[in-house]
Amino acid sequence: MTILITGSAGLIGAVLTKHLEARGMAVSGADVRALRPEHCINASDIEGSSAVMREVSGVVHLGAVSRVIHGERDPARCWQVNVEITRKLLAAAAGAPRRPWFIYASSREVYGVQDRQPVSEDAPLQPMNVYARSKVAAEVLLGEAREAGLTTSILRFANVYGRVEDHPDRVVPAFLAAAVAGGVLRVDGRDCAFDLNHVDDVVRGIAAVIEALNGGERALPALHFVSGRSTTLLELADMCRKIGGIGARITEAPSRTFDVHRFVGDPRRAERVLGWRSAIDLQTGLSRLAAEFARKLQ
Repeated sequence: MTILITGSAGLIGAVLTKHLEARGMAVSGADVRALRPEHCINASDIEGSSAVMREVSGVVHLGAVSRVIHGERDPARCWQVNVEITRKLLAAAAGAPRRPWFIYASSREVYGVQDRQPVSEDAPLQPMNVYARSKVAAEVLLGEAREAGLTTSILRFANVYGRVEDHPDRVVPAFLAAAVAGGVLRVDGRDCAFDLNHVDDVVRGIAAVIEALNGGERALPALHFVSGRSTTLLELADMCRKIGGIGARITEAPSRTFDVHRFVGDPRRAERVLGWRSAIDLQTGLSRLAAEFARKLQ
């Protein structure tokens, strides 16, 4: 069995690749930043995508403009990558003889601001920034592909962390890098609260979805892999500062206007459908990552 992973060099993609290969699956990666030459593929190449689709049993589409701020700075590129490339990949999958199943990585950003927390997968989609609107548009494409007969699955992730090789301006790596170096942790909105999830837990969830699809499941509902626990940015900064242990300090600034300021997800559907639940608590996950940052400084 061969599985195509787009974004195979990213935070989730790199861990998922190793996880699947350790379980005997072959992975065909697609990522312009890939460390393996054979994975250095541009997913926007429709001819190349169609050729790859003929050889794979399934697709995990993680590749994206994945930062909200990047979508705000370059909306056209965000739409091209997140929507139009998804459209091309779905068309290639639908046109392949084996018609591989297709997993799409969406985001908690699609929910926007919700009055009721924790947020279930059935909450209304209320995107409030360019990135979120691109993710909603791609989800619509997944729905149309399913109606046309392609086996699809939508997964919505929330604040995934766990590797040094991540966007350095993401909140967890930014806080921990500063903490272990004795620097400054800038909190943009002390009361902003999020559902933080270790990448290893998320990868276990994706693997469970792959197992279900390989087993013949054809109608999985939208799912998110979340802890169901709320952590404010100030609480997170304080945890990171204490883990760093060498005199880092915290400064505060107002929250950004285009961000969703509060999200806690409801984990019950993933547990009911897949038997999945979060296993790595935040203190443990942060401590592991802090140790990696400390080794990097040595």
